[in-house]
Amino acid sequence: MSTPPQGSSGPRPDPLDGQDAVDPRSPAGASEPTPEQFLAVQQSEEFRGLRRSFRGFAIPMTITFLVWYLTYVLLSTYAEGFMSIHVFGNLNLGILMGFSQFLMTFLITWLYIRHANKSLDPVSSRIRDELEGAL
Repeated sequence: MSTPPQGSSGPRPDPLDGQDAVDPRSPAGASEPTPEQFLAVQQSEEFRGLRRSFRGFAIPMTITFLVWYLTYVLLSTYAEGFMSIHVFGNLNLGILMGFSQFLMTFLITWLYIRHANKSLDPVSSRIRDELEGAL
């Protein structure tokens, strides 16, 4: 059996046992929401609006990206002549369309961050604060 370090009054509690754990994200004095409170929030108009806003962005963007990607793959497979058209120097249309996949990814990410900051985060923060009793 090991002895506690000198100057210590006894064994230290295990930080992983969860007994004295405090969630640093929850405000002081906030209580844990009940399942009934979660259900009430889930059925609220504010939460439904949040889901509509998210889906209204995510579904069209997903479809747009998939169509753009599949168009690129199909053109690469079945339209070699079209994809090998030289644009300038050693760059052809296929290479530029391939690079555009990266640009499309960055564009969608930027658009999502802008949408989330403006439309999703304020509502979700308000809902979370109400659930945690901070308001």
